[in-house]
Amino acid sequence: MWRGLHREAASLTELSELVAAENDPALEGDVEREAATLEKKLDALEFQLVFSGRYDRASAIFAIHAGAGGTESQDWAEMLLRMYLRWAEQSGYRTSLLDSSRGEEAGIKSATVEVAGANAYGWLKGEKGVHRLVRLSPYDAAHARHTSFALMEVLPEAGDDVDVVIRDDDLRVDFFRSSGAGGQNVQKTSTAVRIVHLPTGITITCQNERSQNQNRETAMKVLKARLIAREEEKRAEEMARVRGAHVSAEWGNQIRSYVLHPYKLVKDHRSGYESHSPQDVLDGELEPLLKAYLLSQVGKEEGQTR
Repeated sequence: MWRGLHREAASLTELSELVAAENDPALEGDVEREAATLEKKLDALEFQLVFSGRYDRASAIFAIHAGAGGTESQDWAEMLLRMYLRWAEQSGYRTSLLDSSRGEEAGIKSATVEVAGANAYGWLKGEKGVHRLVRLSPYDAAHARHTSFALMEVLPEAGDDVDVVIRDDDLRVDFFRSSGAGGQNVQKTSTAVRIVHLPTGITITCQNERSQNQNRETAMKVLKARLIAREEEKRAEEMARVRGAHVSAEWGNQIRSYVLHPYKLVKDHRSGYESHSPQDVLDGELEPLLKAYLLSQVGKEEGQTR
């Protein structure tokens, strides 16, 4: 396919030279249209390269955690959750809230969401890291400018063909009552589940489903995804060590800033992409940001296997 495009480009170059010699405006218009068509083919083929990782075509599980700062950061975490849910809806993905923890006054302390559909992980994998918000605080009596942080995790959801061995002896499973708003919504039985993977210390809780079995199945799904992500991170760290590259800690890895005051700007610190319409981005228009980052990484992810 790449060779075919190369031949088309060579033919178009020869044609453009002939048309330039003829100085015919109509023929020049034909060449411009063919060049535009060829450019679209090249862009589409180039973009296929970004989904060449082992899990890129799989569904995804993401988790958002509010940073230090109490209500401010918890409100920012909920804004991010809404942003990704809106993007998923606009992109045709199915989402399920697997677990969440509300803030004391507003927002969320954390939330875990499944995004089901082809290429979900491929699209979202670059969103892992720290997201920074600068705005005039709606929770400050002085309406001062605040900076808030939230951490985004993105995990590949393993299919049946992925061999992840989890032994029963390696698990500690606890059951407890789901937290609720009170009244009739409070669970009378212990349906919420906490699973601790003893060898790694990974702890998963799930309380959004109605039954104990459903919560346990969901928690196991998230645990499996975390174990896969852990192995992928080890592989990436090893490749970085071989190449001599620096790998930042998660909370030190600020990937994007969203500035609502004193000016309006969303900037991805890795690709350099900027948007001066932060409200559109927060309403789910993420594709330009996602695409710019993914294209900037083509050829860099040597450690991934197909």
